[in-house]
Parts: sequence; structure tokens; C-alpha cells
Amino acid sequence: MSSLVPPLTADELAILSSPPFAQVEGVVNIRDVGGYPITTSPGRFVRPKIVFRSGEPSRITETGRSQLNAFAVKTVFDLRSAVEVSSSQPVLGDNVTVIRAPVSQQNAYDPVALQIRVQSFEVNEKEAFAKLYDEMLEIGGEAFRVVFLHLRDNPDSPCLVHCTAGKDRTGVFVALLLLLLGVSDDDIIKDYSLTTLGLRPALPHLIARYEKQPIFRDNPTGTINMGKSEPETMKAVLQVIREKYGGVEQYLQTKTNLTAEDLRIIRDNLTTLPA
Repeated sequence: MSSLVPPLTADELAILSSPPFAQVEGVVNIRDVGGYPITTSPGRFVRPKIVFRSGEPSRITETGRSQLNAFAVKTVFDLRSAVEVSSSQPVLGDNVTVIRAPVSQQNAYDPVALQIRVQSFEVNEKEAFAKLYDEMLEIGGEAFRVVFLHLRDNPDSPCLVHCTAGKDRTGVFVALLLLLLGVSDDDIIKDYSLTTLGLRPALPHLIARYEKQPIFRDNPTGTINMGKSEPETMKAVLQVIREKYGGVEQYLQTKTNLTAEDLRIIRDNLTTLPA
């Protein structure tokens, strides 16, 4: 699989060292969700440095802990399953509270389920993503509710939301958040697609880990396909939110039991005029 990973170009390295990417040593694919313009309220933007997204912070270093502390992140939401957490429990510091909010069905990440999933990504990547993300929307309401309540009640308390790669479960949550705030589809898709580049520095480590597991080692095409974050995938997610659930507000009120007033407060908390 390593032969399928191209080296980073100078332009790509420049992007990775600039916003919205954040520099936290040992944390993959970490970036600020803020800064996007609000199309429904011209002149307003998503507040920067309030919500961060990333892959698992299992390899965070002492320097990385200091960098995370500099962003004033005191709450971390872990969207991973119990199986994933048991094999990777990062030490983020005494001043950081980690809240588990799994977005997964029971046994979704056990060996049998993973093998079926990887094989489905080899057979039909587009269909596999559609099924995966639809499942996340169906079962993720309670987990998403935990994060949205934090954003409602702690408007000035920066937080980090992560899963394993910071792509699928985190990507669905961030899409819901940005859609609620009034960010354009183009910017939501752009934010999602940045994960392709955001994961590149971590691919040697990830591939080394995957190659130790027969599920991934024996199906390199399916594994590579699972790691993609193509624009068309997020475009399809936004379409599902609108067509299946009637829009983001209807989805959130149905699946998380948040009220229209809760959603208004979250929008007020997380949008601002430019400084």
C-alpha cells in the first residue's frame, strides 16, 4: 500500500502549515472549523478557534499537549467505538476532559464487520460510502447531541471533535454543524475534502499499522478507498440530509431532540462579525 502514497509537494506542505490546519505535534488531520462565511447572514463568519476537528490524538507528544493547551481546548469529544478506544487511549493532560460519544453500532468495528466493510469499498466505493454515512446519520443522533449541547452551553470553551481519521464520523458531525450555521455547500465540501491532504503526513504510520492486520493487508484497494474524502461523497451526504430528513434543523430536532431555540442559541454562539 505504501507505493500508492505520493510524496507531498511544496504547495501541499504550505497548505498543511497554514489555516485552517492547526499545528499540534502528533495529532493527525487537525484543523479549525471556523472562518467560513455564513451565506444566510452576509458579513458573518463561523467563529474561529472554538471547534477543532482531527483524527485520533493517540500519538500526541509533550509539545503537542502544550500546543493543544495554547488553543485553550479543555474538552475533547471522542466519536470512536469502544473497540477502537481500548486499543488507543491518548494522554491529553490533566486539564483536558475526554467525553466519549461513539457514533457506531455495537460490534461495528469488530474483525468480521470490518472485513465486510473493507470488501464493500473494493466492490463499489460510492455505494459503500453512501451506506456508511447514512448509518451514521441514523444512529449518531445521541452522540451528536452531546457535542451540540456543549456548543449551546459553553460558547467560549474551545473543543476538539475526533474519530480515528477525522474523516467519516467527524466529517458528518462537522457537516451538520456548518450546515446549521449557514455555511455554503461548496465550503462544507471543501472542508471535508481537506482530509485527503490532512492525512497524508500520517499515512506511513497508518499503513504500517494496517499492514499488520490481515483485514486491511489482504485488501489494499478497499483500504485505500475507505481512506478517501472525495467531494462527491459529501455532496451526497448533504443531499441525504435534505431529502431524507427534511434539512439540517429537522434532522437535529428529530435525532438529537434539540429544540428550535437550542439551534438558534448555537448559531448565535458560533457565528460572529469579522474582527
